[in-house]
Amino acid sequence: MKRALYTPSIFCVLLVLSAGLWGQEYTISGYVRDQSSGEHLIGANVYVEDHPERGTTTNEYGFYSLTLKGGQYRIVFSYLGYRAKVVPIVLSSDTVLNVDLSDGVALKEVVVHGEDKSDPLHQTEMNVVDLSVQTVKAIPQIMGEADVLKALQLLPGISSANEGSTGLYVRGGGPDQNLIRLDEAVVYHTGHMLGFFSVFNADAIKKVRLYKGGGPARYGGRLSSVLDIRMKEGNKRYYRAYGGIGLISSRLTVEGPLVRDRSSFMISGRRTYIMDIVRPFLRDEMFRGVYYYFFDLNAKLNYQISAHDRLFVSGYFGRDVFHYRSQLRDFQVDMPYGNATWTLRWNHLFNDKLFFNWTWVSNRYDFAIDAGRTDFNVRMHSLIKDIAMHADLQYYPSPRWTWRAGLQSTYHQLSPRRVQVENQQNTFETPFQDKYSIETGLYVEAIGKDFGPWEFNFGLRWSYFLHIGPYTSYLTDRRYASIEPVTSYGGLEPRLFVHYRLNAQTSLKASYTVVHQYVHLVSNSTSTLPMDIWVPSSEIVPPQQARQYSLGLYHSLPKWKLQASVELFYKNMHNQLDYAEHYVPNFERDLEFEFVYGKGRAYGVECYVGKNKGKLTGWLGYTYTYTIRQFDDIENGTPFHPVYDKPHDVALVLQYDYSPQWQISANWVYGSGRRYTPLKSLYLIEDKIHIRYGRRNSARIEPYHRMDLSISYRSKNPRYGLWTLSVYNLYNRKNPTFIYYDVQKQEKGFQAKAYKVSIFPIIPTVTWSFDFDYRPKSY
Repeated sequence: MKRALYTPSIFCVLLVLSAGLWGQEYTISGYVRDQSSGEHLIGANVYVEDHPERGTTTNEYGFYSLTLKGGQYRIVFSYLGYRAKVVPIVLSSDTVLNVDLSDGVALKEVVVHGEDKSDPLHQTEMNVVDLSVQTVKAIPQIMGEADVLKALQLLPGISSANEGSTGLYVRGGGPDQNLIRLDEAVVYHTGHMLGFFSVFNADAIKKVRLYKGGGPARYGGRLSSVLDIRMKEGNKRYYRAYGGIGLISSRLTVEGPLVRDRSSFMISGRRTYIMDIVRPFLRDEMFRGVYYYFFDLNAKLNYQISAHDRLFVSGYFGRDVFHYRSQLRDFQVDMPYGNATWTLRWNHLFNDKLFFNWTWVSNRYDFAIDAGRTDFNVRMHSLIKDIAMHADLQYYPSPRWTWRAGLQSTYHQLSPRRVQVENQQNTFETPFQDKYSIETGLYVEAIGKDFGPWEFNFGLRWSYFLHIGPYTSYLTDRRYASIEPVTSYGGLEPRLFVHYRLNAQTSLKASYTVVHQYVHLVSNSTSTLPMDIWVPSSEIVPPQQARQYSLGLYHSLPKWKLQASVELFYKNMHNQLDYAEHYVPNFERDLEFEFVYGKGRAYGVECYVGKNKGKLTGWLGYTYTYTIRQFDDIENGTPFHPVYDKPHDVALVLQYDYSPQWQISANWVYGSGRRYTPLKSLYLIEDKIHIRYGRRNSARIEPYHRMDLSISYRSKNPRYGLWTLSVYNLYNRKNPTFIYYDVQKQEKGFQAKAYKVSIFPIIPTVTWSFDFDYRPKSY
């Protein structure tokens, strides 16, 4: 009898102990990688199959952490364009689980139930655009160059001011109001060939993410958007060489392991040679002296020091070089300009819930022009140089919460405009001072999920800007020593993103952001040109500030594989900078005295319908934007529209995979014409012609539209590569880029005739792309 009682007692004790053990929480953590290359996947989804709300995403380095109660689970690992993987697991202790995903369609034997976590419907943040490199390369290309920035211009809320320009104008903001980072290094000038091509070589890029509303609290310093671009790490498992040969340029990328599965490298280069081809055929003496080319070089190394430590070193160097020599006119011009960036990053995993990243960044943009004759010469030079350090922590206490916090500090050196004029007797140099400053940001973010239908991201950022010496005050003539504070600005920047799920197919999102901007670009042009000058905040120049409100409705149609969204936004901007009304370049007066300050606002609606699965993919986007500026010292305080005000923008992008060998893609765009200031009247005073203009930007060029087409053929034999025929401006639309006036003398006086200038007619291009690899037999 005692034995009979003893046995059930032991069973009960074991049951209680087991229940206690099963009620404990344990953490699954690790990295999600590309099975073929070993590269880490950014933003991959990790969640419980039966409870998709219990999940997380990998961070910028492919790391994830998911804490669950002990028990049996089926964990889903998914990433857009890759085969989802389901891993059964009995969770009874903290577990490290690294997962490799292979690209392609979902395997038939793997059936994933629940939601598509890559659908924007289920993302907490709004105003976010993730653009794959495959999409960038599939879009018809001008002159054979796949361009990240031109691809972004096809999305709602983003436009360009001129045809062929890579400048981004996001939700009524200017080109300087976008924070553009390459591996965390700021890129100040993004265009080659006067802005026709971007500096980002698509072969070297791994991930492109754009925040259209200022972004979460970990980003700061720009009013309109954040473009975060990550370079490839390099193939950790085998060697690979790929690139392409086009009509104006060629590119080559080489990557492979240094120590297999532990360390790798990537080197990517691109150079134009169109002038080398056409120069021998130039007969006109005026053009024979012209020579131009640009090049880009991207490089990256990474090394896994241990299971908890990783080291990354990356760099970018790009340059435009323009020469002109005229023997007949005794005249020459040299105009080199470009960017250089270096990034050193160290990842450390303190434990399975605490991830740390430390980054050191150096970036530089410089522009120079040297022009003149034998007896006269003008040199102008502009420079902006940063040295920055970032320390960021990510903490994953539970599936519901993710915490992020960090400190970021940047040392700026700006030489806004140095001019030297020489002749045979005299030398003149501008007296402008270099500007030095320190910009600091401290932030914390709380990301909450699975609170019923609610999800949110609340962040708070404190930004601080300190103008330091050496400096001599223009207001008081006081001299400040090196690193001595001159003036300071700062403030709190709350960020709030709220996601409310109405049902499985529909959700509402709202956001509120406050941002300060301490470095500014003021331009008279309608595009981002290399001679545009960056200036910092100072005792004279205040920082810009913006508050933005957004509201969005998102809906998914799984049956049709469609996602649709409508987003409303309203943005208030203060301390907007512009040149004074009658500004004329003056090399004896610092630019700080040439600015006027005002306010602005922008509001609009963005509509999107997209399909990213199946043989036919693409999207249709429409944007309505109203943007206006008001300055007390311009037009007597009358509000006016900036030149990049474009109320209507439409883009249709389609891609059809006819077969594994053939792919067809096309896009059609329509947009309101850009604004300009019209000529109002001409009059003659003392034999001199005087021109009177109308209200600033009160006229508009005719609407812009064009269609592009691309057909690609990939041979079954890899040695023959990929052939792509692209046709830009298929129906040869003569879109005016700008208008100029020619004043002509007539019998009864003078007459001004307006001429519309178009740049790009129909342009067909053929590009051959290749991809070779060497895989060890053991692979």
